[in-house]
Formats: sequence, C-alpha cells, structure tokens
Amino acid sequence: MGTITTVNPATGKNIESHEELGRKAAMARVDACHEAFTAWKLKSAEERAKIIKGLGQALRENKEELARLMTDEVGKLIGDSRDEVDLCAAICDYTAECGPAELAPEPRDPANTGRGIVTYQPIGVIYGIQPWNFPAYQVIRYAIANLMAGNGVLLKHASNCTGSGLLIERIFREGGLPQDLFTVLVIDHEVSDAIIEHEKVRGVTLTGSDTAGKHVAEAAGKVLKPTVLELGSNDAYLVLDDADLDTAVEVCTQARLYNNGETCINGKRFIVTEKVYDAFVEKFVARFKAVTTGDPTDDATDLGPMARDDLRETVHEQVEKSVAKGAKVRCGGEIPDGAGAFYPATVLTDVEPGQPGYDDEIFGPVASVIKAQDDDDALRLANDSRYGLGGGILSQDEDRAIDLAARHFDTGMVFINVYGVADPSMPFGGVKNSGYGREHGGFGMREFTNAKSIFVGSS
Repeated sequence: MGTITTVNPATGKNIESHEELGRKAAMARVDACHEAFTAWKLKSAEERAKIIKGLGQALRENKEELARLMTDEVGKLIGDSRDEVDLCAAICDYTAECGPAELAPEPRDPANTGRGIVTYQPIGVIYGIQPWNFPAYQVIRYAIANLMAGNGVLLKHASNCTGSGLLIERIFREGGLPQDLFTVLVIDHEVSDAIIEHEKVRGVTLTGSDTAGKHVAEAAGKVLKPTVLELGSNDAYLVLDDADLDTAVEVCTQARLYNNGETCINGKRFIVTEKVYDAFVEKFVARFKAVTTGDPTDDATDLGPMARDDLRETVHEQVEKSVAKGAKVRCGGEIPDGAGAFYPATVLTDVEPGQPGYDDEIFGPVASVIKAQDDDDALRLANDSRYGLGGGILSQDEDRAIDLAARHFDTGMVFINVYGVADPSMPFGGVKNSGYGREHGGFGMREFTNAKSIFVGSS
C-alpha cells in the first residue's frame, strides 16, 4: 500500500495525503457495495428517483466546498468549478425526472405468444475509472445513471483529485444514499485490475486515453464483462467559406481554452478554408494573445494552470515535435518561469500530417490551425483522424451545416456555431478510437441493464 498526496498545480504546494487500500480491504468494499445493491435493486424506479433528486440538492448545498477543492486539486477556474457542480445537480434533476419513464417496462406483441414485456433490470456493481479534468462531472455522469438503473457504483478516481472523489462520497451519503451503494476505492492500478475481475463486478466504464481504454477493454473482455469507454479525441472545428469570422473566432477560442484546454471535447484542430484563412488566423492569434493567465481562484483569470507538471511537459514536447516537423508557433509555445504548471495560450499554424498537432490529442491550451482548399476539403481533413468524439461547424447556412453534421461528420457529437460540453438530455460519446457506448440522454441509464424479455401466453 502506498500514499497519494494531492498537489495544488497553481502553487506546487501539497494539499492532503491519502492512504491507498490494500487488495483485501478493496475487495471487502466491493462485497459491501454488492450487498447494498441487493436491497437497492428492489426499490421502485420512483423511489430511486426521489433519492437521486435529493443528491442534486445535496450537491447544491455543498457547491462552494466542492468547487474550491476541485480548483485546488486540478487548477480549474473557480467559475468553471461552480458551473460544473451546477451541471452535476442538473444531471440529478434530469435523471430523477426522466428515469422512471426510460426504465419502464415496454409492452410488445410477439408473433407466437399472447403478449410480451421488455423490462430493464439492474445487473449489479458497476466499476468506474475516471479522470481528473472534471472531478465531479465525470463521476456524476456515470454514477447517477447507474444508481437510477438500480446498480451499485464503485469509483476509482484519478489520484490528483482523490479528495474530490471522497467529498462526493460524503455528499452522497449525507444526501440520503444508502451506505456503501456508492463507494470510492483509493487504489493502485494493480488492485484496479483485480477489481475488474471480481465476480460481483458486472460492468466497467472508463473515461480516459485510448491507451487506457484498450487496457481496460482487454481486462474486462477476458472476464466477459460489458464496458463503456469515453476516450480522447482531437476534435476538429470547421470554419467554412461563409462563416461569420467574429463568431468563429469566439467559438473556436472557447472551444480550445475552456477548462484550461483540458477537455476531451475541446476543439483541438481548427480547419479553415483558404478563402477566409488569413483573416481568421489574424483574429484568432490576437484573441489568444489577449488571454489572461493566472490564479484560478481569481474571477478575472481566463486561463489557469495545467493540472500537473508532467502533463505540461507532455504538451510542450508535442508542440516542439510539431515545430520540428514544420509547424509554426504564432503565439505562446514557451514554458513560463515561476511556480505552478502554467502554459500559455498557443496557436500553431502550418500543421500537417505527421505532426502531433495534426495526428494526436494535445491535452492543453494549444490550437492547431490547418488550411483547407474549400468546404469539402475541410470535411475530409476533419474526418482524417483515428478519433471521433466531437467537432464543430462554423457556417451561416444552418441547414447545410446540419446536413454535413448528420450525414458526413464522423463523430458522436457536432456543435454548429456554438461550443458546448454536455447536456443531460443529449447522448454523449464517440466513435473510432474515441470509444463506444453512450451516456446522458437516457442512453446511459440502459447501458448496464439487462433488457429482459418476458413472454406471456394467451389465457
């Protein structure tokens, strides 16, 4: 067993130390979660919804404490942290309101029997492995859906936001959730793999890199357990010939820099048609140069630190490798002096295949601008990626943009003339190396249920 020490990335100072659980203690918590599940699954959907509604209220009551801890642990702007807690509470409200209908039995009319019924039954304990960039939202997104479905929930959170995970566990317990039904496991990767194998764990969900996704999918596949994977991406935002450039610059700036540039569905590649390329780049670079970087607890700050020093080093290496292969730095691109894991808002141009700025996910405040010949070429470049989580289209022809998004953009989500992160009413997830399965929009409540067919003969 080891010790996890959380560190404030804005100051470099230690926050708190947490002891990891050994294998035996972790397994005992899985057993306790399963025991809680055996009672929870028998409650009606309406009973579960009432408790989940209460969890949303508990999150609101603890909003400031949770928001400040998230900002301390991962460097999020304090305003973004508060908004994140509001989103989490809204997810609880949506799930409580819509959950009973989403999970209600469905009558069918089989050809060879009198009638049929499809029921959605919980399957057991669901194990979630979650990242640090949204310490509350990533947890709430899968946990609330599965609690609504009647499952038990385990959480292995990213080590650098261990405190946030434990605080959510406390808020849930104080908000009325039965003891052990939502359980945080402070464990290492070896114990985590053993949790996947535990006979009482019936499903696994992970948000993280495609490398981590492959590992978890393989481990779960060996023991025939279903998975939902929400992985990384290098989302493209297309600035088409007819785009309003002022709108495009604001949307693309928000898409790249939101959450300090550390979001799976941040815009990362900005594909601009030749007709408007020069004008867009000039405005875009000026906008990035005007960004205020500093203390994430100050409401005047536009860009806080990255979450860890090693993550900043990775981003800087990707920038340097892109430049070595022909990219040009138009602003930023240098690690600043002083304390904290800060990295400037950076724009790269002349980005081409073979560079990290084109091929890979840069998980920090670095925008890759790519020139396209025309609208068709822009869409071709956007789809030239092993990823497919989200993306955007900037165009004044809304109907045409919707058609391009629906029939030609190879991603799970598309934003037209706007940047958005998530909405409880809309499905969230990707294709290709960005993973599989869906959360939100009612879909997440059924991912880990047994769609059970019941056939009733004629009397």
